[in-house]
Amino acid sequence: MFTEISRRRRVAALLALAAALTVAAPVVEARPGGGGSVGSRGSRTYTAPSATPTAPGGGTTMQRSQTAPSPGMGSPGMQAPAAPGRRFGGGFFAGLLGAGLIGALLGGGFFGGLGGLASMIGLLFQVGLVVLVVMLALRFFRRRNEPAGAGAPYARSSLDDQPGARGPMGGAPGGPAPGGMFGGGQRPPQTRPVQIGPADYQAFERLLGDIQDAYSREDRVTLGNLSTPEMVSYFDEELRGNASRGVVNKISDVKLLQGDLAEAWGEDRTDYATVAMRYALKDVMIEQASGRVVSTDSSEATELWTFLRQPGRGWVLSAIQQTR
Repeated sequence: MFTEISRRRRVAALLALAAALTVAAPVVEARPGGGGSVGSRGSRTYTAPSATPTAPGGGTTMQRSQTAPSPGMGSPGMQAPAAPGRRFGGGFFAGLLGAGLIGALLGGGFFGGLGGLASMIGLLFQVGLVVLVVMLALRFFRRRNEPAGAGAPYARSSLDDQPGARGPMGGAPGGPAPGGMFGGGQRPPQTRPVQIGPADYQAFERLLGDIQDAYSREDRVTLGNLSTPEMVSYFDEELRGNASRGVVNKISDVKLLQGDLAEAWGEDRTDYATVAMRYALKDVMIEQASGRVVSTDSSEATELWTFLRQPGRGWVLSAIQQTR
């Protein structure tokens, strides 16, 4: 009788564990960009943005980009962030042990319910099998939704930024990037200073709100007018992920609290500007079928947004990076 009860407890606990892993693993921050560093910044794509008063630690290096990294970017010491599935090892099971949950899985405490070494090995095998199946399933669906060109190595560029003239908000427009090779053995494009004025800052603030609003309405046409095709592909991936989970992400009350220029430069006929922005927003996740509010979050975010501009056209979003 005791053995049967213990077995049922272990099965129920394993099913609960599998459900928790399935729900928790794919969770990312809501809002456009998903809380990651994605997009392209020309020859500075794999160079972390400069520090500013709004972002004192600077920005993180790019995680996903359709810009091919130049030779030598995979320098020693630059390692890719651990894949989400690897986080289950260490801290996850240490927390289970500290909370006494492993004892609950085994039934009747850590020693009392083991029933010998064979029982312990059998349980660990079952837990490991459940985790493995969940990880493989998540990897399969992530690869299916991953846009073309994604998965570039996480690495820092060998191009070094040279400080240029100071911008009107205290940032460095940036100067020429010397030396190095860029993409297929070609010389990197020559950079030039770009002056950013009040009208440009107004455009950046307006784009912040308009992109958040279009994302909330799942308006891909407007997103395409305000962003590069690469950024639209990332937004579309996030929106399709929400649809597959049966939820809609509604963003409102977006307000810029502080912003300043990190870098501004030109390459060939394209102008770039990376701006640090701290903004407030209300983020609500709604169940599509019932209209039920799943989660509500009124918070602040600090990110570095890169905009590009070509002759005769306005600024559009080309990258979003998180702060350190």
